[in-house]
Amino acid sequence: MNILEHIAHTIGLFLFGIYPYIALAVCILGCILRYDREPYTWKAGSSQIMSKKGTRLANNLFHFGVLGIIGGHCVGLLTPHWLYEPFISSAHKQLLAMVAGGIAGSAVIVGLAMMIRRRFTVARVEKTSSFADKAILILLFAQVSLGLISIIVSAGHLDGHTMVKLGEYFQSGVVFNTFAGYEGIRDVNIIYKLHILLGFTLILLTPFTRLVHAISAPIWYLGRNYQIVRARTPRRKTVKQALQPLLQKLPHFGRRKEVQP
Repeated sequence: MNILEHIAHTIGLFLFGIYPYIALAVCILGCILRYDREPYTWKAGSSQIMSKKGTRLANNLFHFGVLGIIGGHCVGLLTPHWLYEPFISSAHKQLLAMVAGGIAGSAVIVGLAMMIRRRFTVARVEKTSSFADKAILILLFAQVSLGLISIIVSAGHLDGHTMVKLGEYFQSGVVFNTFAGYEGIRDVNIIYKLHILLGFTLILLTPFTRLVHAISAPIWYLGRNYQIVRARTPRRKTVKQALQPLLQKLPHFGRRKEVQP
């Protein structure tokens, strides 16, 4: 190994062996500090009140697609090969991931495109948007685009071996052995590597953006007491109130008798 290869290998070990833990540490500590010191900033910061046109469709496409992507990545990358091998081969698992990921990723990319267009072109929304609001949307768009491009790259090798290597890398991270895991993905396509690095970068930036609201799942809502809601009905009239219109028609009703001196 010459000196250039040694430098490249060292950079790779840092980016894929150490940087992921830095990103996770910053994310965890940053979220704790933000929630403790600035709890009122822990929100999605919806701008729907500024402009409702297309907001619901964009939000639904983005959020439902993201749920599918996160679920698919967690199951696909963190499930050991020996666990799913009796039920599905690596090749079929890769094909399933490509189809499901393609559908979810397409939904997210369309939703993000609508969000970015709205964020940059609607005057009221643009004025109330911070630099972080705009930058995180662009980074998310780039990340999902890399994911969709990786599907095209994966179509060139449908044997499932690369997917197994990527899965083993992430599983090695769970047991704090990413150096060994990196050796398995050292020669994979650059698209996969960029996708991984940008993913950890988004995790690192989470405490500083509105992405923190994704961490606050309202689990407590499932166990809370029932909320009693009563419909607002008109108050029942008393007998006197009901007869008031009739009594007013009678002569001298409601008038005081004049007392003669």
